[in-house]
Amino acid sequence: MIKNYLTTSFRNLRRNWNFTLINITGLTLSLACCLLIFFTVRYELSFDSHHKHADRLYRLLNHSLEDGEKGFNAGIQLPALAALRNDYPEIRDQVTCTYGLRETLITVTQGSEKKKFSDPGYNIAFIEPEYFGMFDYKWLKGSPSQALKNPGSVVLTEGQALRYFGNADPMGKSIRVRNQMDFVVTGVVADPPATTNLPFTTMLSFASLKEFGAFTNWDDWVSTYGGGQVYLMLPEKVSEAQFEQQLLAFNKKYREPKEDKRVKFVLQPVKDIHFATKTGNYASRSISKGMIWAMSLVGIFILITACVNFVNLATAQALRRSREVGVRKVLGSTRGQLLRQYFSETGIIIVFSVLLALVSAQLLLPYIANILNIQTRDVVFFQDPSILLCCIILTVATTFLAGFYPALVVSGYQPILALKGKMRTAGSGQSNLRKGLIVLQFSISQVILIGTLIAYSQMRYFSTLDLGFEKDEIVTIGIPDQPEGKLEALRDEVRSIPGVKSVAYSAFTPMSRSNWQTGFRYENDAEDLDFTVVMRPADTAYFNTYGLKMAAGRMYLPADTIREYVVNEAFAKKLGFKNPEGIIGKRLTIGGGSSKLPVVGVVKNFNTYTLHQEIIPCVMTSMRNNYQTLSVKLDKNAGLEQINRIEKLWTAAFPDYLFKYTFYDQTLDSFYEKEAKFFSLFKILSFIAIFIGCLGLYGVVAFMAESRTKEMGIRKAIGASAMNIFGLFSVDFIKLVVIALVIASPIAWYFMNEWLQDFSYKVSISWWLFAVAGIAAVLIALVTISFQSVKAAMTNPVKALRSE
Repeated sequence: MIKNYLTTSFRNLRRNWNFTLINITGLTLSLACCLLIFFTVRYELSFDSHHKHADRLYRLLNHSLEDGEKGFNAGIQLPALAALRNDYPEIRDQVTCTYGLRETLITVTQGSEKKKFSDPGYNIAFIEPEYFGMFDYKWLKGSPSQALKNPGSVVLTEGQALRYFGNADPMGKSIRVRNQMDFVVTGVVADPPATTNLPFTTMLSFASLKEFGAFTNWDDWVSTYGGGQVYLMLPEKVSEAQFEQQLLAFNKKYREPKEDKRVKFVLQPVKDIHFATKTGNYASRSISKGMIWAMSLVGIFILITACVNFVNLATAQALRRSREVGVRKVLGSTRGQLLRQYFSETGIIIVFSVLLALVSAQLLLPYIANILNIQTRDVVFFQDPSILLCCIILTVATTFLAGFYPALVVSGYQPILALKGKMRTAGSGQSNLRKGLIVLQFSISQVILIGTLIAYSQMRYFSTLDLGFEKDEIVTIGIPDQPEGKLEALRDEVRSIPGVKSVAYSAFTPMSRSNWQTGFRYENDAEDLDFTVVMRPADTAYFNTYGLKMAAGRMYLPADTIREYVVNEAFAKKLGFKNPEGIIGKRLTIGGGSSKLPVVGVVKNFNTYTLHQEIIPCVMTSMRNNYQTLSVKLDKNAGLEQINRIEKLWTAAFPDYLFKYTFYDQTLDSFYEKEAKFFSLFKILSFIAIFIGCLGLYGVVAFMAESRTKEMGIRKAIGASAMNIFGLFSVDFIKLVVIALVIASPIAWYFMNEWLQDFSYKVSISWWLFAVAGIAAVLIALVTISFQSVKAAMTNPVKALRSE
C-alpha cells in the first residue's frame, strides 16, 4: 500500500511539474531561512553560557539615575575592587577586575629577529588570579592559581602562543607590551569559544598594572575607564536583588553625597551582557533580545507564508483531481486512505525541500556569517544534531501545516458530482479563507518591507546628519608615546608634504569609542557638580583639522599643559547659561585637581559619542602627555602617495612600533556596523518574503482562472476586452493588498518605533514610507497577476465554453 501511495504521488507531482516546482522553490527558500535563523539565534543565545557558574556571575555597572535606561556604564572606579573585598569578605575570592587594552603592540624577539603584532579591540587585558576561579578555561600549561600571581607574567591562549612563537614551547619565553614592559609566559589555555564577551588572548598579570603605567586612579571614586570592569560571583543563597540592596549602603559609604544621589551600583548578569547594547562589552559585539525574537518571528512568518502557498496551489489543482477522487471513492477508497495519499505527496515535496534547504543553508552560511559577524569555522549542518533535529521538526510541522487543509478538501469530494465534473471549490467559506491567506501573506511581506524601508531611512540619516565636525579626507594614526620634541618634529615634517592641509594631535577624535569622563568643580564650589563631563584634550590645530566652530570667546592658547579651557554649548546650557558668552571667564577644577583655570571659549556642539547617545557636556584643553592620536587632513586630490610619505616619517620617528592608519569616515561607519549588517539581512529576508508571497498570489490567480473559465468565456463572447478581464482579476487582489497594508502598517510602526528608541538621533516614521511600501506591493502584485490573468483573457471563448 505504501509503495502504491508513493508511486501515485510521484506520478501526480510529475504531471503537475510547474506547481510542484513552485512549491519546492517556496518551501526550500523558507526552510533554508528557518535553518539559518535557527542557527543564528542559537549562536546568539549561547554567549558565555559555557561557564560552570554562569548563572551566578555578574558584572558591576554604574547606573546614572538621571539618564534612566540609557545611563549605564560598564567602566567602574578602580578603588571599588578593594572596597568590595573589604566590605564583603564572603566574596573576597569571587570578585575580580579586568583591565582591557585596545590596539596594543606586542613585540616578540627571537634571536636577532623582532616580530611585531597588533590586535584590534580588547584582546589584551590585565587579569587577576581570582578571574580563573570564576570563569572556566581549559589549562594546557601552567596553574590557574599561580600563573598570574607575580608581576611580569602572562598567560596566552593556544592560538596566540602559536602566533607569537610558532610550534616552539612558549613557557618561559617573553613578550614586550607597547615597548614598555616585558612579560614572561607562565601559562597557556585553550582558545575560548567564539561565543564569549571576554575574548582575551593575552592575559597580563594584574599586579603589573601600576608599574605598566596605565590609566589607574586607585583613589578616584569619580573617574572611570570603559576597559576597567569588575566582575563578581554571588554565593548560592544570595540573589541579585538582595545583593543590589546591599550595594545601596556600599554606594553611600564611598561616594560623595551628591554622587550617591545621582549614581548607584547595579548588577548585570554575565549571560545578559551580550544583549545589553547600551553598555557594550570587550568583544564589541552585541545584539538586543528584541532583534533575536524579531528574527525568529520573521523566520516563522516566512515558513507560514510558504505553507500558505502550498495550500493555495493545492486548492488550485483540486478541480483537476476531482474525477480522480471520484473514481477512487467508487472503487472503495476511504477518506482516510485519500488523506494518507495526499499527505504522502505533501511529504515527498517537503522532504525534498528540506534536503535542498539543508544544502542551500550550508552554502549560504559563510555569506550570512559574514553579514552577522558569526564564527562558523568547521560548522557542518549535516553533522549538527541540533540542526538535524530542527529539520525533522520542520518536516513534520510543515507537512501538517501545508497538507492538512488541501487533503481535507480533496478527500471530501462527493463521488457522483466529482465524476460528473460538477465540483466547485469556490464556495464562500473557502473563498474567504483563501483571501484571508493572501492578506496574511502580504501583511507579513509588508511588515518586513516597511521595516526595511525605515531601517534604510535611519542608516541614510546617520550618513547625512551634521555631526558638528568634518570627517572626510581625514586620516587618523596612533601615537605610541610622546618623547620631548619628537611630536613637534613629526608634525612639521608631515605638514610639509604636498597635499596635507593640516595636522593635529589629540587624545581622542571628536566622536570616539574611547572616552574619558570625569567630575569637576565650578568656581568656588567645595564639591563636584552632580554631572560629569567628557574630556577632549587636543592641540589648537585640532579645531581647524576637524572644522570645529566657536560659538563664543576664543580657543585656548598653544601650550603643553592645561592652561585654559574651552567648553561646548551643552556644558554652558547645563550650567544654566542661556547665552554662551555668560560662561566666559568662569573657572573650573577638573578631575579632582587643585588648579582653578578659566573658560576662554565655547565651541559649537559636536557629537562625542555615537548617535545612540545625546551630546553631553564636553571640556577641551591642551594636555600633551595625553595625546595618542595624530589626525591629518588631506586635500581631496591626495592619495596613496601622501599616505606612504606619512608612513616613512612616522616609522622614522617610532621605529619600534607598527604604523596603522584609518580614514576617519570609515571609522565612523564602523560605529553602526551592527545596524548596517542587520539592515542587509532584513533586505534579504524582505526580498524572500515578497517573492514567496508572489508565488502564493500566483497560485490563487491560477485557481481563480481555472474555476472561472466559463465566466471568462461568456464575458468575452459578449464583448469584454482583454484589459477588462485583466482589470476584473486585478481589482479583487489590489483590494487584498490594500487591506494587508492597513493591517501591516500599525504592526510595522510599533516594532520599528521600539527599534528606533535605541538612538538619540533618529528619523521620524513618515507616512510616505508606508505609501512607498503599499505602492511597491501593488506593483509587485500586478506583475504577478498579469501572467495568469492575461492568459485567461486571451483564451478563445469557444474553447472555454466547450470545456464546460
